[in-house]
Amino acid sequence: MPSLDSENLTLDSAQAVLKQFICVERSTAAVPEAALVRQALLLVAAHSDYQILGICADTIAEATAALTAYLLALGYEAKPDVPTLEGSVYVKFNPKSDRCHVAPYNGTHRGVLVSCQSAYDSDVNETFGHLPLELFSS
Repeated sequence: MPSLDSENLTLDSAQAVLKQFICVERSTAAVPEAALVRQALLLVAAHSDYQILGICADTIAEATAALTAYLLALGYEAKPDVPTLEGSVYVKFNPKSDRCHVAPYNGTHRGVLVSCQSAYDSDVNETFGHLPLELFSS
């Protein structure tokens, strides 16, 4: 992929940045810069009606922190009541219904899945991730 920065980011190039994270195990050397990933996600989210978040984390505290940071960055005022659970977890939150689901997670992936939902085919209807848990907390 050519060198990108937030000043020349288009919707297509933003999606290309985010598609690099689709269920791939990667070393930190292969990860695009956090600022570029944040810009790409915000641009893609602006082209969807709302986003559903799924978080795979080692602890409920880690998942809740990531959920809160992503929701704030995406412009949501929701403060979900996240049930507690021991061990690795999967947390799914739909800001449209304000519904939060928590389940044990035994998979190896860690990160945030952002599922963009749009009423129109011309807008973004796609899931991106696993994006870094700490993307918006750094």
